[in-house]
Amino acid sequence: MIGVELARQLREAGLVWKPVLGDRFAIPDRDLDEETFVLSNMTIEVHTMAEGQVIGFNGTTEWALDDVELDETVWLPREDQLRELLGGTFRTLRRGAAGYEVLIDLLGEERTFEGETVEGAYAAALLHLLAAAGADLP
Repeated sequence: MIGVELARQLREAGLVWKPVLGDRFAIPDRDLDEETFVLSNMTIEVHTMAEGQVIGFNGTTEWALDDVELDETVWLPREDQLRELLGGTFRTLRRGAAGYEVLIDLLGEERTFEGETVEGAYAAALLHLLAAAGADLP
């Protein structure tokens, strides 16, 4: 699993979270940085309100946390989600000297990205793609 800081970098680079059941997320800056939450149809759900989306904590008796606005959370995408976000640019995943390497092909140019974990390598490649997409925007 990627950490909160890497997840924040992805969000700041333009990654948009469209919450679905099973997604993991963190709530930083509320003394919950080390906690990972999972969207579930039993206890944690996304509700669409007039003012935007909120994440509701249904049946949570341990805290006074009824809901939190989506922009107060940080999505922690899973390995399969990160790989899917790479789309057709993804070529291979292999073990490397520093852990794992992801090879992508962007417009005929192959690039390799390393990470200590599989998720870290995928996230590094995705950061590059987001930066490339941002550079192409007016």
